[in-house]
Amino acid sequence: MTTAKVLLETGSTAEALPALGQGTWYMGEGRAPRRQEIAALQRGLERGLRLIDSAEMYGDGAAERLVGEAIQGRRDQAFVVSKVYPWNAGRDSAIAACEASLERLGTDYLDLYLLHWPGSIPLDETLEAFDRLVAAGKIRRFGVSNFDVDDMQTLARLPGGGDCAVNQVLYHLASRGIEVALRPWQRRQRMPLMAYCPLAQAGAVGADPLADPQLGELATDLGLTPAQLLLAWAIRPVEGQHEVIAIPKAASPEHVDDNARALEVTLDEATLARLDALYPVPQRKVPLDIV
Repeated sequence: MTTAKVLLETGSTAEALPALGQGTWYMGEGRAPRRQEIAALQRGLERGLRLIDSAEMYGDGAAERLVGEAIQGRRDQAFVVSKVYPWNAGRDSAIAACEASLERLGTDYLDLYLLHWPGSIPLDETLEAFDRLVAAGKIRRFGVSNFDVDDMQTLARLPGGGDCAVNQVLYHLASRGIEVALRPWQRRQRMPLMAYCPLAQAGAVGADPLADPQLGELATDLGLTPAQLLLAWAIRPVEGQHEVIAIPKAASPEHVDDNARALEVTLDEATLARLDALYPVPQRKVPLDIV
């Protein structure tokens, strides 16, 4: 299988990850059978979808516990991501929050730890805590989530801020505001994006392209489902580089298999032009969409 890869660079280390990962928002909360959700995450690992994204916020830790069950005995196959609440991101409180996440996940370390969104605690405090967590081997790298370009520029000016590995934001075909300023800025910094709600679900801002009959017709012409087309679009290369890791949630192994096919899809210029016509990029910068 041809797999689109995104290079995650931090300091002197680099790791190539598939451009499709697995989200866990609303998992572990009884919306689907627990065994089925665990099987879905494990199928993703088997298909090479190594990155599993979670957060202390998701189900008040329920998603982290589910991930912990899914990766038991398979930790070396997974790239585990979690996120800290802004109010838990102080120089000491972030340490405690991370340790609680590690306990729920049943692991000794996180591959990536994110500040969930900007808050009132000074960023330099959060960076200090992240640095201590890296030094202690509890996290391998850190990043942020829901940061707009001005937030990223502020972060980059702080000591240690340049070590930020990734920014996770809402991004889908009907929410393209980040393409005006944020995505180009991150490209210049060689910093990947993680796209949450890439299928415009879970209350995502913007229109619902999955329900768009024109998009459905285009997907059919390409031999794809609308979801596969949306995922292939989200992870498409720009200027020859794959720079987005999309993290859709899939609560069954069959759904994971459907999503994974997007890694094999290359959209031609004519298809991209049709999608641009249906869902154009804003003409000017707009506020960052957040769920």
